[in-house]
Amino acid sequence: MNGAPIGIFDSGIGGLTVAAAIMRALPDERVIYLGDTARVPYGPKSPETVVRYSRQIASWLLEQQVKAIVVACNTATAHALAVLQAECPVPVIGVVEPGARAAAAATRSGRIGVIGTTGTINSRAYHRAIAALAPAACVTSAACPLFVPLVEEEGWLDHPATRLIAETYLAPLRAASVDTLVLGCTHYPLIASVIGATVGREVTLVDSAAETARALRAVLATFGLQASAGGASRHHRFVATDAPDTFRRIGQRFIGPTFDDVETTVFA
Repeated sequence: MNGAPIGIFDSGIGGLTVAAAIMRALPDERVIYLGDTARVPYGPKSPETVVRYSRQIASWLLEQQVKAIVVACNTATAHALAVLQAECPVPVIGVVEPGARAAAAATRSGRIGVIGTTGTINSRAYHRAIAALAPAACVTSAACPLFVPLVEEEGWLDHPATRLIAETYLAPLRAASVDTLVLGCTHYPLIASVIGATVGREVTLVDSAAETARALRAVLATFGLQASAGGASRHHRFVATDAPDTFRRIGQRFIGPTFDDVETTVFA
């Protein structure tokens, strides 16, 4: 299994931030990334629907003979991680616990903010994860559902409308005087400059991608699944369930100009 790829999935393109971090941190590994662009976003959907989608994708990744699965979607991690960990014959990790661990380590005052999709925030997954690591922490959260389409729409990353929406969404976090803010959606790092300017430059922004890559390295070492040197020369695969041209164009912001070969697959 050491030479097998790592499966990564997200509801769309946002999880490419996690894929990019894994590719940088684990250069000998190869990845298969699936973006469920036909059914994005997951945030407003019911937990049951998110679990069903996640099971379908995990089954597909297992058919590709992956040696581990990374749920690079905060909403899917919140609703489906435990199910996938119980059902899959390979290690499965998500992005919530690594992000919570980084936030607990970064905070100075114990006042931590979390932003994410409606599904992620309503699940309170970050609240539970942070409480387990820092019981005295005070967590303030806010759903920011419009950030996802703004990230995916070309030319809106630093648009005045984006800044206005950020002011509205992030007002409760400023009022709570958070000193650390978890970007609880993999799309949000692309508008980190707007978010940072809104909450204040003294607030530490936590992107769970790098922490997830570190967690994956530890899991691979624990199970003896590290790839041998030279894995970087192997072909990474990127798969979309709809609109591959759009997926390719936007994905280049995450992966770079070499991101030019996108496959497609369809789920019933």
